[in-house]
Amino acid sequence: MTDLRPWLRDLPLIAILRGITPVDAEGAVETLHAAGWRVIEVPLNSPDALETLKRMVKRAKDLGDNLLIGAGTVLNVSQVDAIAASGAKLMVSPNCVPEVIRAAKAKGLATAPGVATPTEAFAALDAGADALKMFPGELLPPTAVKAWRAVLPPLTLLLPVGGVAPDNIAAYMKAGANGFGIGTSVYKPGMAMAEMAKCATALADAFRNAH
Repeated sequence: MTDLRPWLRDLPLIAILRGITPVDAEGAVETLHAAGWRVIEVPLNSPDALETLKRMVKRAKDLGDNLLIGAGTVLNVSQVDAIAASGAKLMVSPNCVPEVIRAAKAKGLATAPGVATPTEAFAALDAGADALKMFPGELLPPTAVKAWRAVLPPLTLLLPVGGVAPDNIAAYMKAGANGFGIGTSVYKPGMAMAEMAKCATALADAFRNAH
């Protein structure tokens, strides 16, 4: 069973590489690893996402197996089976579907389903979710994190996703966020690895300064 917490301990940022293609898989892993990131998510609506996941898993092993490779936009049980077969160890979804969460847990995957209300948050936890992806972050500001933190179990991992940038990380952390999913602030389709390295380093520095 994969435990998400150790992977978020030093730098609790998840790189969401929406739109990445297999040709950039190894380079992205190397770039993020060098910048101190340890969790990578490939949304399944990216081109040939399963091949990208397989290449990333292999490259991560070559680098000492100290990266957690996962899939995002996982919507059904058949997709859970496919990402588990690719070697991915993390399942992220934009919504809360208990049967998908349970299927992922049965495969030994860490799970971070998307939730937008306290009702969905408790339903996800009841299904065995390891973390809650607060999505979309633009509609769930630090005040929402603080309110949720007051009612959810104390050890619940809250990970805002969407609209998170260097200038608001500190406010989210103060409110009780445990980490963040970062998308276009760290990667856009076609981005050169040198540019990605700059973005990844800036975000890592912003978190460490806020922390």
